[in-house]
Amino acid sequence: MRVEGIWYKSGSPISIEVQGGKIVTRDPIPANPNLPWLSPGFVDIQINGYAGLDYSNPELDGGHIASIVGALAAKGTFYHCPTIITSPRTTIVNNCATIARAASDDRRIGKALCGIHIEGPFISSEDGPRGAHDPQFIRAPDYDEFHAWQDAARGMIKIVTLAPELPGALRFIERITQDGVVASIGHSAASPDIIQDAVKAGARLSTHLGNGSHGMVPRLKNYLWEQLASDELSASIIADGFHLPDAVLKVMARAKGLSRLILISDVAHLAGSPPGIQRWGSMQVEVHPDGHLGLAGTQFLAGAGHLLDRDLAQFVRATGVPVPQAVSLCTDNPRKLLGLRAADLPQPGEAASFVAFSLPPSAPAIEIAHSLFEGEDMTTHAT
Repeated sequence: MRVEGIWYKSGSPISIEVQGGKIVTRDPIPANPNLPWLSPGFVDIQINGYAGLDYSNPELDGGHIASIVGALAAKGTFYHCPTIITSPRTTIVNNCATIARAASDDRRIGKALCGIHIEGPFISSEDGPRGAHDPQFIRAPDYDEFHAWQDAARGMIKIVTLAPELPGALRFIERITQDGVVASIGHSAASPDIIQDAVKAGARLSTHLGNGSHGMVPRLKNYLWEQLASDELSASIIADGFHLPDAVLKVMARAKGLSRLILISDVAHLAGSPPGIQRWGSMQVEVHPDGHLGLAGTQFLAGAGHLLDRDLAQFVRATGVPVPQAVSLCTDNPRKLLGLRAADLPQPGEAASFVAFSLPPSAPAIEIAHSLFEGEDMTTHAT
């Protein structure tokens, strides 16, 4: 197989020859405006589930995880953080153990998983900030409980999303930060002062900034402006065209700067389900005809129904940021947050792992020509 394209970071047109799953040669070629872009596989730090499979389901097993990995890779997302949302303690512990075991037993899963993200249960119980999380399992931060999760996860927990206004939250942020875990502000109704205190305690990220929030907030003194203004906080954003208006994406890109923005999907297991009302735990979620998910009968969203292939395209269109720079928001930036090595230009002798894609003018998502993960063409796993 020979793949030609433009490497996103250098802008150099190259030809990559792949045989037996490995890169044999990599040569420069003449420029051609019709060449696709070439990039590393995308990194998504917030995957709740996909294609009917849920990381918070008590029945989670290694086969489910392998299926999620394959389906995501077909759409260009090679690496992700399995995200467990607000659940009973036993479910979080057991699912952390299941994920860690799968990563140890299966080489491809181990390559694909770049850390576990626990979103909740230490979040606000208020309507709006709570989002689609089950209120019966929301509780105050507990460092001993976190350690039980981390022990079960064999140290794989890399991000914890929590509301810093909860009792004990600031000390909790300090302690997990000392452990090398990213404390992220999310699903919060905190005052601006508490946001500042959380940053001082070590918080480094805002989880899906602008979402998981009230329908109405004070126009100037609120937790959104405070997080947007903080240079210490990176922000993950859902740029699928449903979660954030184009104008908001433009403002976030200008205020945060591209180096502090991370594209995430926040995709849920109901993604790809037929339109209608579906059950998600004890809640009813509506799958809309355009694919987005919402709490039935409300204005609030319930996770996301699309992956980074759509988010990348929508972000480029909304902000005018060139494709190569936008790609960094789902490759370089999440890698830096997680302390991972930067992805380099594919080298001869290595297993082929890269994505070749284009962005046609009217397409809602990027169009992937080749999705090669660890030497395998993953497009056969498309759902």
